[in-house]
Amino acid sequence: MLRDQSPNRAKREANKAFKPANTQKPMNDYAKDQHSLNENRERLKAERLAREAKSKDVSEKDLHE
Repeated sequence: MLRDQSPNRAKREANKAFKPANTQKPMNDYAKDQHSLNENRERLKAERLAREAKSKDVSEKDLHE
């Protein structure tokens, strides 16, 4: 009994050790487009928020002068 389990256990451990690190499926064109669109939208949002914060600071300084 132990004799049969040992090679199987060794095989399981070896398979775990040599399993590919990235098992995620490659993205299709639609997924790539969506990913790019989301990244661009987030970048533009951050830029807009930075501009709004900057203009808010400038307008507050003008009010205090």
